[in-house]
Amino acid sequence: MANTPTPIGGKYENKDIVSLDQFSSKDINILFKKVGLMKRIANKAKKSEILKGNIVALIFYEPSTRTFSSFSAAIKRLGGETIDLRDLERVSSVAKGESLKDTVRTLEAYCDALVIRHPEKGTAELTSEYIEIPVINAGDGTGEHPTQALLDLYTINEQRGALGGLTGLMVGDMLNGRTVHSLIRGLSKFKNNTVYLLSPKELRLSVSDREDFQKRGIRLIEIFSENEIPRNAHFWYWTRVQKERFKNLNTYNRVKNRFILNPDLIDKYAGKKTIFMHPLPRVLEIAEEVDKDPRAMYFRHQLKNGMYVRMALLGLVLGRLK
Repeated sequence: MANTPTPIGGKYENKDIVSLDQFSSKDINILFKKVGLMKRIANKAKKSEILKGNIVALIFYEPSTRTFSSFSAAIKRLGGETIDLRDLERVSSVAKGESLKDTVRTLEAYCDALVIRHPEKGTAELTSEYIEIPVINAGDGTGEHPTQALLDLYTINEQRGALGGLTGLMVGDMLNGRTVHSLIRGLSKFKNNTVYLLSPKELRLSVSDREDFQKRGIRLIEIFSENEIPRNAHFWYWTRVQKERFKNLNTYNRVKNRFILNPDLIDKYAGKKTIFMHPLPRVLEIAEEVDKDPRAMYFRHQLKNGMYVRMALLGLVLGRLK
């Protein structure tokens, strides 16, 4: 069984990043203070040398567009290099039956850190026990997606000016959604936050997760109808119903488009400063007309913030930012 991940404790260098449970509010603020420098580096469109000489392996067992590209761009913006491994079960020695343990031990010989996405919950933490170099969780099944949560927290803080005293709405797959699991963990680090959870009954947050999160001090309120959406919330966080998590496609088809973010819903319940977020990819759960709304963050801010936050995180973990 995997051990409890090591807390950041104000010192990122050589730490594995596998869960938001490792972070305190102070740790999050330390990271965010480095993001401004990363923005300036990226906006100059000139390669930095902060990660010059570093090689990072990107090992993805699941499909990814944004997370893979964001990590790759973050490393290269800072002058580092990558070993890119995607679709491992088809194109690598995994197809020959090689174990995860042997794969990551092989990569450890060639690089300074490893970023992993895997369909099984807990795999990133397990990987961190196999190797000595830092491991960063890029999504582990229905578990967590810590770097997505960090960029989401950064976006909320950037737009709302605080991470405490917030009222938020999360919509979609609460049961399987690793992005919501990590974001709730992140919001629980700050005081007086309330989150409304809107999902089909089949995709409710598990009782154990709900009890665990609420022990951390965050207030969670389950709702099952758009009519229960609180007016003027600080943020709405929409997620897709994840087809790949369903064994029964009939169940998926029954719940996939239950809640759709559209202009009518916005006019009825959103405030003038409510921001609309989504970890992407979307399928049909956000109407394209919403993209033009200046409160829509998913293309306008979250994507770039993801690169900036990952730049800062990599610089800290590899000991190149102080």
